[in-house]
Amino acid sequence: MEKRVIVFLFLSLGIIFGYEYLIKELGLLPEPTISEEAEPSVSETPPSSTSSGSPTSSAPATKEPASLTPSGREAGVQEPRREAAATEFIEVETDLYRAKFTTRGAALTSWELKRYRSSSDGKSLVQLVRQRGKFAEPLTVTVDDTSHSKELSEGIYRVEKDFTTLDQGHPTGHITFSYSNPATGVRLEKQLTFHTESYVVDIALKSSGLAEAVKLGLGTNFGVVDWGEGFIGSVGAASLIDDKIEHDMPETETELKGPVKWVALQDKYFISALIPKTSASAWPKKQGDKLVSTAVRLPVDSSGAPLELQLFAGPKEFDTLQSLQVRLEDTIDFGWFLFGSWDTVRAVAKPIFSVLRYINDYTHNYGVTIILLTIIIKVLFIPLQYKSYTSMKKMQGIQPKVAAVQEKFKDDRDRLNKELIKLYRDHKVNPVGGCLPMLLQMPVFVSLFNILYMTIDLRQAPLGLWITDLSLQDPYYILPIIMGISMMVMQKIQPTTMDPTQAKMMLMLPVAMTFLFVNFPAGLVLYWLTNNVLSIVQQFATDHLFFRTPTTALTTDEQGGKK
Repeated sequence: MEKRVIVFLFLSLGIIFGYEYLIKELGLLPEPTISEEAEPSVSETPPSSTSSGSPTSSAPATKEPASLTPSGREAGVQEPRREAAATEFIEVETDLYRAKFTTRGAALTSWELKRYRSSSDGKSLVQLVRQRGKFAEPLTVTVDDTSHSKELSEGIYRVEKDFTTLDQGHPTGHITFSYSNPATGVRLEKQLTFHTESYVVDIALKSSGLAEAVKLGLGTNFGVVDWGEGFIGSVGAASLIDDKIEHDMPETETELKGPVKWVALQDKYFISALIPKTSASAWPKKQGDKLVSTAVRLPVDSSGAPLELQLFAGPKEFDTLQSLQVRLEDTIDFGWFLFGSWDTVRAVAKPIFSVLRYINDYTHNYGVTIILLTIIIKVLFIPLQYKSYTSMKKMQGIQPKVAAVQEKFKDDRDRLNKELIKLYRDHKVNPVGGCLPMLLQMPVFVSLFNILYMTIDLRQAPLGLWITDLSLQDPYYILPIIMGISMMVMQKIQPTTMDPTQAKMMLMLPVAMTFLFVNFPAGLVLYWLTNNVLSIVQQFATDHLFFRTPTTALTTDEQGGKK
């Protein structure tokens, strides 16, 4: 039976952790439609502004201010060179981000988070907008009429801006983009309201001469910084419809109807979302491999009242998302583990996450916090672990009798099962008594594993010494190697009912786990290592303080019975 368990264990680990790595190494994973390497940086495309509040023209030859920029689709057709020269860029900088807009289509071209650095080089700011060439940029407005959509997304807008900088003295500012075309009768006004200490931008749309509804899009991959691979939860488009989070990414643009609270594009740590204040529908679309877009469709009010919604673009900080009160914090999937989302894990993970942050308020070091939290959880589970250990020691004590019965009735399975049950009953041993307590602990350990892997709190959080970011792997592999050694020590000192051959096979498990944890975040490895060390200490204390060779005592009783 135990041989089957061992084979199952190794096969499961191989399938779960080896499949994706293998096909990647063999070059069987499909390449993205547009490679990340070939993608130009948005911040490098337009020239930088001379000040955070002054618009800068992309063509030095033009000296017209933004408010005097010519507009209209016809002008673009007749004088393409002049329209190209009139395109300008407007920057907005707050305490949290630095954004850049273009007068062409009133689109967003850059959104840098000032408090987060790129994981690739640790120096450049995290950029949420990725320029995708033929793909639409964030915050462009389109309609069902193709010709009107083109002029709204490619036309030049007039700009009015009532601030130079946003700070404590001027916490709120407005930018109004206006477009009008007398030839078609189309008019659109898009007003953006910025707040210096918030990732939220209030948006108001006023239109005339358009169809019954307008679409405001998030563009392509706005908010998806790193698509990533492996066990990282849901990445791509998401929406909250009828109080249920949808992750549909159809190949063609598809309308998802129902009460829409928000639509979003997300990765493991970052998100952009549109939160409509009126009735709306969601329009997600998969545009290629690792390329997605989404939009909201808003019916135009016949009274001419503005369509109001909010943009959130920033990190998945739990408190920040929760403060919006639209369940956007549910995009941090505390229930995620391996290939699915589990309610049990989620129910356990949220309170553990609260405890983790509470401890960190005092330690101010998530590495120390992880160690302390692991100790607390280990202490809470001492009764269960003691019961499991007691059962394993009893099973180890009667193992010679179990082997004798198995040998005697190896050709009669029914009789073998009856004799084993009788043997367990006579010695008051539960053969699964060592496993049940461990199963009860699994939701807690899985939840903690999930929290440390999924939440942004550990991103850029140092432990000290060579560990500068607990969300990244140990650069020198020191923690994984020590963790592997601790697993080998645990195997040596734990009671076992396996024969020597099986025990030698199990020695391969620490080696396999070491290679697996090499690519895991340092915070996860630290948690696992701490848990192993505490288990070794507990095992040593239990053997020397509570157990006095129970196997010998059992043998003495047996000898007394024989006399």
